Amino acid sequence: MATVLTLPITAPALSKDYSPPAASSSLRLSVPHPTGHRVLLPIGRAHLDHLRLSLLHAHDFDSFDAQTATEREVKAQLLAAEGASEDDLGVGDEEETPELLALDPKEWKKQDHYAVLGLSKFRYLATAEHIKIAHRKKVLKHHPDKKASNVPSETILGINTSRNTNDDTFFKCIQKAHEVLTNDEKRRQFDSVDPEFLEIEEQITGITEKEFKARKLEFFRTFTPIFDLYTRFSRVQPVPGLGTIDATKDEVEGFYDFCRDDKRYTEKKNKSERARRKKEDTAKLRMLIDLTLSLDPRIKLIKQQEKEAREAKKAAAAGKPLKKTKAQEEEEKKKAEEEQKAKEEEAKAEREAAKKAKAAAANAAKKARRAARVAEEAAGTS
Repeated sequence: MATVLTLPITAPALSKDYSPPAASSSLRLSVPHPTGHRVLLPIGRAHLDHLRLSLLHAHDFDSFDAQTATEREVKAQLLAAEGASEDDLGVGDEEETPELLALDPKEWKKQDHYAVLGLSKFRYLATAEHIKIAHRKKVLKHHPDKKASNVPSETILGINTSRNTNDDTFFKCIQKAHEVLTNDEKRRQFDSVDPEFLEIEEQITGITEKEFKARKLEFFRTFTPIFDLYTRFSRVQPVPGLGTIDATKDEVEGFYDFCRDDKRYTEKKNKSERARRKKEDTAKLRMLIDLTLSLDPRIKLIKQQEKEAREAKKAAAAGKPLKKTKAQEEEEKKKAEEEQKAKEEEAKAEREAAKKAKAAAANAAKKARRAARVAEEAAGTS
């Protein structure tokens, strides 16, 4: 058994002029209680544990620790069985509106599958892991058997009336949403008629070149998102992106050549509507590509470079001095500006050095005069 060892140590007494420091208003902790205890705020994990300890375990720490350990083991087993992660960042925890819970499973083609699974904030960006986690949470919450087990049994005239026959309607919607979103082809078909996608599509494809310039929109920031949305419908992966201003000629031409192949994009539409919408979708996509081509600053740069190359070739054939290209002129201008800036910085540094030298000389002269006066005064007194 452990024994208590008392050490003969005495704390020094406080001085008579000692006073406790005042609490700063910037402190996040409460002012110490006269008894030495701090105030426990009724919030957070610590407060909940305090309530559980006092209300459920009568302040018995052994009972509280045993219950906590059991809960952790059960939670770990559930997560291991489902292959899920404890930190799922709130996937599938979106609020379920009355309209959502009242969906008719027979009208599943009209339902928002992402909203049913609580994935509205992810939508087409939702991964297979997101869908798996969200589906697991919804099933655990809305399974008809679980709901039936939570409702007290009530029998009238020998008929069990405790279970609502509509308990499984939303559960069927959940299962249908999971079926659609876990099937690549069905998910592409749903994404193609997703209201949010269609809204973004209409905003971009409905703008003209004149409106684009009038609103002073940025080319890459405007068109990159819409082409990124289209890439998920292509069976050919990876799809070349719009790129940046520094993309090469081959990269730019490869992007537009890929987009002109309508077959890679028109397969995105739901089969039941493809015949009706194919012509409209093809025209819309071509309008988008034409608009992008007309506004792409890289196309203008490529054409300018090709023109300068032709002129240089003609001048060389005629024996004339080569005319400087626009890029060369800009490079020379940039170089001249850098040289001018370097000269200005050098001149500024020289002025600063001269100013410091002048100040140092003035300080030295001042010290010399002061020393001379002190010497004169010392000689006079002697």
